[in-house]
Amino acid sequence: MTTRKKTAKASLRGRTNKAGQPSQPARPRLYTLEVFLLSGPITGKFAKKTPVVSRTIQIRGDQTLENLHEAIFDAYGRWDEHMYEFQFGEGPMDPKGLRYVLPIAFQEERDEDRPPAGQVDRTTIDSLGLKVGDRFGYWFDFGDDWWHQINVEAIDEEVPQGKYPKVIKKVGANPPQYPPGDEE
Repeated sequence: MTTRKKTAKASLRGRTNKAGQPSQPARPRLYTLEVFLLSGPITGKFAKKTPVVSRTIQIRGDQTLENLHEAIFDAYGRWDEHMYEFQFGEGPMDPKGLRYVLPIAFQEERDEDRPPAGQVDRTTIDSLGLKVGDRFGYWFDFGDDWWHQINVEAIDEEVPQGKYPKVIKKVGANPPQYPPGDEE
């Protein structure tokens, strides 16, 4: 583990508000997140040619999960918007995991067993209390089911000048949002 990662991990421990929830730091941090494509409607030919597809994204802690979605959406070359949510649990669709959803889904959600924890447009990255080594899920397009795993690779206290979020690394080609012959 690098010194930067140790420092970031130690700096996040114990930061909670009076309600026991993670508190926002005075200054936003810079998060480096690796976003892996786990599954989706890809062809066998694409999967064989491109076994790993990931994007590494840097995002400021004062930016929201909605900003992260937009960065992932662009990084994977998507063009047709769909519903999405972020999931924090033991894995995708963990019935005990926290879910962050679109505002309309938050207001219309009727699942009393698994209510949403918050809205993507109001939840900042810093407010999640992430640590280096944490991972969480991103589910895009509830019909085609594009599943992603997001790994927290680094958390830096200083944010260099620049526009965020930004993609700093790409592995593998973008799979087509709709495979050939697939109807929207």
